[in-house]
Amino acid sequence: MYRFLLTRQWVILTLLVLAMIPTMVELGFWQFHRHEHRVEQNALITRNLEADPVPVTRLTSPGHTVPRSDYWRAVTATGTFDTEHEVVVRRRTSRDERIGVLVLTPLDLKGGGTVLVNRGWVPAAADQQAYPEVPAPPRGEVTVTGRLKADETTGASGIKDLEGLPDRQVMLMNSSQQSHLLGRPVLGGYVELTGPEPADGSPETIAAPDDSSIGSHMAYAVQWWLFAAGVPVGWFILVRREKRDREEAAEAAEDGEKADRPEPATA
Repeated sequence: MYRFLLTRQWVILTLLVLAMIPTMVELGFWQFHRHEHRVEQNALITRNLEADPVPVTRLTSPGHTVPRSDYWRAVTATGTFDTEHEVVVRRRTSRDERIGVLVLTPLDLKGGGTVLVNRGWVPAAADQQAYPEVPAPPRGEVTVTGRLKADETTGASGIKDLEGLPDRQVMLMNSSQQSHLLGRPVLGGYVELTGPEPADGSPETIAAPDDSSIGSHMAYAVQWWLFAAGVPVGWFILVRREKRDREEAAEAAEDGEKADRPEPATA
């Protein structure tokens, strides 16, 4: 009664089931690895945010690529803001998801060197060709604190680096680009300002990264593994149902043949 498994329909179904099981198992592991990465990232964020601030020059230098282990590390920098070479970074969102720009201001360090400081978000100008209204930073020598971030690139961020933008407008926060524009060395990466916060709240400082949410990756992993376990169970149920239906059809056919047979003649 299981010869039907050799029919084309059942061979294709069985092969599909055999292909689905390892695929679902692999998808489960993919989600599990994403969960592990998120947990590891949260631990890194927490560790670096809680670390005592260090001078930014200890962690980066001109041409330096900020490693992942130093992302969000608390740093300090003392110097004077260079508003003449300040730029805005287009198409960025505020804490409440409004579209605007980020203010990127060079800070000429006491003792030499320059570091880029992301002072925060402001609304874009009504005319995209115009430079928006940007509150001035503190004058004179100032000590800022912030989170160290790596240079943005198109490959890492997915943001297209457009050409032909209006003067003092950019798409990426990138120390190499700004070093070329400034004509002097700039420390690798940039500082995401956390203090001192502007008295009137503008620019709006960037919110701290989320180090508590782990997302739904683990739940998705378990779902895929349950699907992988359920597929052969479903296949077995279909096989048993097909076998039962064929048996019932065979019994019905046999009963019909018996009913069609003539009664034997009696003397």
